[in-house]
Amino acid sequence: MSRSSVPGNRRAPIHVLVVDDSAVVRQVMQAVLFQEKGIAVSVAADPLIAMQKMKVKRPDVILLDLEMPRMDGLTFLKKIMAEEAIPTLICSGVAGRGTEMALRALDHGALGIVTKPKLGVQNFLHESALVLIDMVWSAAAARVSRRPPLPSAVRRTPSTVHAHAKFYPPDSQGIIAIGASTGGTEALTEILTALPVDAPGIVIVQHMPEHFTSAFAKRLNDLCAIEVKEGSDGDRVMPGRALIAPGNRHVSVLRRGQGYHIEVTDGPLVSRHRPSVDLLFRSVASAAGANAIGIILTGMGNDGAAGMLKMKKAGASTIAQNEESCVVFGMPKEAILLGAVDYILPLERIAPSALELMLKSALIK
Repeated sequence: MSRSSVPGNRRAPIHVLVVDDSAVVRQVMQAVLFQEKGIAVSVAADPLIAMQKMKVKRPDVILLDLEMPRMDGLTFLKKIMAEEAIPTLICSGVAGRGTEMALRALDHGALGIVTKPKLGVQNFLHESALVLIDMVWSAAAARVSRRPPLPSAVRRTPSTVHAHAKFYPPDSQGIIAIGASTGGTEALTEILTALPVDAPGIVIVQHMPEHFTSAFAKRLNDLCAIEVKEGSDGDRVMPGRALIAPGNRHVSVLRRGQGYHIEVTDGPLVSRHRPSVDLLFRSVASAAGANAIGIILTGMGNDGAAGMLKMKKAGASTIAQNEESCVVFGMPKEAILLGAVDYILPLERIAPSALELMLKSALIK
């Protein structure tokens, strides 16, 4: 994300409230954010203290721990989203229970996940600080609304989607590439649960920390007719399967004979991200050309815009989520301004439109 994409016309700094019972975490978060011009930070050791502070000054963004004394973070999040609708980021550990709780928090309206720093501020990696700062700016720009707590057992399953639909000939070489950031977990859930069991092969970059992408993929796999998994180096891109880039690793698509596989690599940040949507889209442009569809979803910054333009120039069809259905209309907007987008669609129209475009392309060939 370029600094020019950060909201620059605010009359006052954004106010971030860090709610965490760890003094070390509070110190690191406060020190890192304090260095960023335009951000003011306050801290609270638990939700009850936070609620008292919120009566005095309403924060623009909350950084929230989930495991705290007196009141757990998930309970506090449900209260926030029902009463205040304040953009909230989850600050979570990577242990199994912490991962699952963080994903539950996304279900209840949290915008994203930040991994807890394990060391003091002097050891908080430069890249980690960049990610934290970008996520805070993104949350501050997000469109959130009040939402009642979710019913405990209402979840979509493959029986409620087009599990028995037939899409197109199995020898078709179509591939769909999707990029998403803030608000993307809900958008991806809506798109992937609407796909038939034989949908084209899909590769996804969702900006999310490592360890969480695996749990997110497993959750989606339980909901979808297609297979959803965290991508591993060498995995085939094939009909009926969606591969999600592992957190903190880049994913590229390479051609192998008449099919495709993914390459998972380390490397520097690209467009301030790892994994990068730009890197994925550029690789798909080279590997698949006109046999591909690119989709760019909600998120702040410009990751994916330049890569989508390369896809369009290579003959691919390109789709951007429209402003009204985005949590943050940043990434789609940048792609639109660059002239990289063929279709601007509401979220609910993206899955059926992508299938229609791919079927049309397969029939022409």
